[in-house]
Amino acid sequence: MKKYFLLTYGCQMNKSDSERISAVLEKIGYKRSSKIDEADLVVVNACSVRQSAIDRISGLRPKIKNKAKTILTGCILSADKKKFGKLFDYILDIKDLPKWPKILSNQPYKDSPRKNYQRIGGAGQRVASCEYFKIQPNYQAWPVAYVPISSGCNNFCAYCCVPYTRGPEVSRRASEIVKEVKELIKDGYKEIWLLGQNVNSYQSYADGPCVVDFPLLLKMADALEGNFWVRFTSPHPKDFSDKLITALKECSKVTPYLNLPVQAGDNEVLKKMNRPYTIEHYKDLVSKIRRAIPGITLSTDIIVGFPGETKKQFLNSAKLFREIKFDMAYIAQFSLRPGTAAANLRDDVPKAEKKRRENVLTEILKKTASVSNKMFIGKTIKVLPLVYKNGTLIGKSQHYKTVKFQGKKDLIGQFVDIKIVKATNFGLLGLYE
Repeated sequence: MKKYFLLTYGCQMNKSDSERISAVLEKIGYKRSSKIDEADLVVVNACSVRQSAIDRISGLRPKIKNKAKTILTGCILSADKKKFGKLFDYILDIKDLPKWPKILSNQPYKDSPRKNYQRIGGAGQRVASCEYFKIQPNYQAWPVAYVPISSGCNNFCAYCCVPYTRGPEVSRRASEIVKEVKELIKDGYKEIWLLGQNVNSYQSYADGPCVVDFPLLLKMADALEGNFWVRFTSPHPKDFSDKLITALKECSKVTPYLNLPVQAGDNEVLKKMNRPYTIEHYKDLVSKIRRAIPGITLSTDIIVGFPGETKKQFLNSAKLFREIKFDMAYIAQFSLRPGTAAANLRDDVPKAEKKRRENVLTEILKKTASVSNKMFIGKTIKVLPLVYKNGTLIGKSQHYKTVKFQGKKDLIGQFVDIKIVKATNFGLLGLYE
């Protein structure tokens, strides 16, 4: 039996794509290998969002056996496709995944499955009826499951390659999403992630004439029977409506955790980034959310060293971190992506300065996250164990806090009550009662 090796870089959407890649390859007779040098087929599901992920691909060639076929897929910019044209036998669109068996067998293929859409009147949103979403994934992260609700993006943030690599935003049918979630619950999955580059702009049809938006989709998932959590990523501040806040408040299975990307703490930088909101709007939104859902934990994404970002403008980001008091933040140093709007700007913030700014935000984050975590000491909270190592279980709480405690491996995938006895900057230690 032929073997395949699958390497995934990037976000949860890429991980979800890889689950479908795995399903397609195994259906045509490939067996997964954990060793790249033993594989007859090497698939790299990559991401052009960050230069660091692209840089790692260059060193793969010596590890691949000579006669192996190679495929590059994922969120790949045209410039990166050209760069790796000689390294890979095939560079394929992930949405053409249903055609991969023919491609690998050297059969001709024609139509892309992306072309079949239905347009919602007035909303300008396209609904995918393509075969890609109908592929049954080979889920890899039990008891966590990733369910894409849309693909692509219409926002064209200046630093981001997604609109160029995944195309315009396309929503999946609500009935298909609910059906998949229902099956996952039946199979014992406990944490369901609804994924999209901009989840809260989701719009699709239900089985009737009703248009389903993201708040309604959350309610549809929340209404399903079973003991499970619903999480989602990533929302855009400009599309975060009062209706969505109400849905978050009313849905008992949607966890009190939110990743709300801000990307910069200065209005001028946000404007250059093509992020159509102000810091004042962002802070008002956070206040609304916290009033509606007391105790909700909040994380964010932010970029330091965007072209032209002055030290004074960066200090506004530091000020925002102190004011909002995030529980977690994903801090990225700006890296120029060819083909994006920011590629036309001069990358004028030195690497050392970007690193310094990252360190400043990290230090602020450590303090605010530590204060937040200490509030859980003495409380008994529900935790979903995910990893077992040498007698220690590591899991996530409803608030998406990382929790460590002693216990047996068979607790993985079960909700357990843990009494928190200690807090660190980015985690909790507890006792299984």
